[in-house]
Amino acid sequence: METAFLVGTLFTAILLVVFLIMKARLHAFVSLVVACLYVGFITGMPLSKICASIEAGMGSTLGFLATVLGLGSILGKMLEASGGAERLARTLIYAFGKRRANWAMMVVGLITGIPVFFQVGFVLLIPLVISVARATGLSIVAIGVPIGVSLQIVHCMLPPHPAAMAIAATLHADIGKVILLGLIVCIIAAAVAGPIWTSFIKKNIKAELPALSKELKQTPDSALPNFGITLFTVLLPMLIMVSKTLFDLTASKDFQYIELINFIGNPIVALLISAFFAYWSLGINRGFSMQDLLKFTDQSFAPVAGILLVIGAGGAFNRVLIDSGLGTKLGDILTSLDMSPLILAWVVAAVMRFSVGSATVAMMTAAGIVSPMLAQYPSLDPAVVALAVGSGAICFSHVTDSGFWIVKEYFGLTVEGALKSYTLATCIASVTAIISTLIISKIVF
Repeated sequence: METAFLVGTLFTAILLVVFLIMKARLHAFVSLVVACLYVGFITGMPLSKICASIEAGMGSTLGFLATVLGLGSILGKMLEASGGAERLARTLIYAFGKRRANWAMMVVGLITGIPVFFQVGFVLLIPLVISVARATGLSIVAIGVPIGVSLQIVHCMLPPHPAAMAIAATLHADIGKVILLGLIVCIIAAAVAGPIWTSFIKKNIKAELPALSKELKQTPDSALPNFGITLFTVLLPMLIMVSKTLFDLTASKDFQYIELINFIGNPIVALLISAFFAYWSLGINRGFSMQDLLKFTDQSFAPVAGILLVIGAGGAFNRVLIDSGLGTKLGDILTSLDMSPLILAWVVAAVMRFSVGSATVAMMTAAGIVSPMLAQYPSLDPAVVALAVGSGAICFSHVTDSGFWIVKEYFGLTVEGALKSYTLATCIASVTAIISTLIISKIVF
């Protein structure tokens, strides 16, 4: 009876979130807070304890992430304002050649997606997608879907992107390890769901370039930053954090400067260093004034506010599950099912993604459900669990997802065409990612 009650409570809480977001049209943040209250009431928590759990969950989650996401957003804005994204794309297309422009666009999506949100990265690169499609004669689907799916994969799986960073922090995973393993999974998933998948469907999906494509103007090469410095700026925070992880794995614990290296490799310090470097490399070095940099910084924070609240509410939901006792008991129940926690994490994230459309909500919900199980699997590295959660959240970008409509409209696709191309691409990427994650978990750990 108790088992049925616990499963029913969690199931109805998830249904409540889906209903409030999809039918009542409430914001995901508000919906998750209501779900926290619901779980607290149903499980018999003292009323004062419910609010304290929500406050503690929000605070512990955002105490670290607010700083990291704020600094990361600066890096993304500098890439946008300087023309760095366009420079990366042009250089890679030239290097790959026109016939392999779809592979070049996949790489562009993976790199550009690291510091910017999906919608920003997509809108930022769409002029280039259209111009490349015209210049190469390739289908807009063959050029555009690899970028869209790559941006989505990085959003869900690769720190220091906000959603991926939030999951790594929630599960107490080593950020550098998530990046190292995540790069492997992201590249494989992006290749299979991007250039390879679109090579089979590009002739069967009809797309008309939108009218805005006729008005696009090319930025001269002289007005764009250098490729090398742009790429180094984008990758700098990852390089710092990964270097710290590699050092931890290989160096002696008695090394004299280990504390300093761990300090520099902390995500907060790594991103602060990267933000200041971006101010110089993509700002002052490009002729921008300090007043311009201040304006860019102010503009970078606005898009972060909404996602911070959603992530914080997801952390609160996780804390209420634990404080109510439901999380611990649920972990015991799920463990008794003899189901791999990686598969479970993937399934929960995929179901939530299909239901509410938001990858961030799907990831935070899945992490809250799976995290109590980790104590039962001491040999399971949290970094792999983070990748499994991210893999599931890639899946099912369809009519409930704002990103789906952005892809459809900018590529001039019908709803059917977008479902057959982009939605199926996200599903293929998700399945490929979880298979890759399972293989890595067997080989590495």
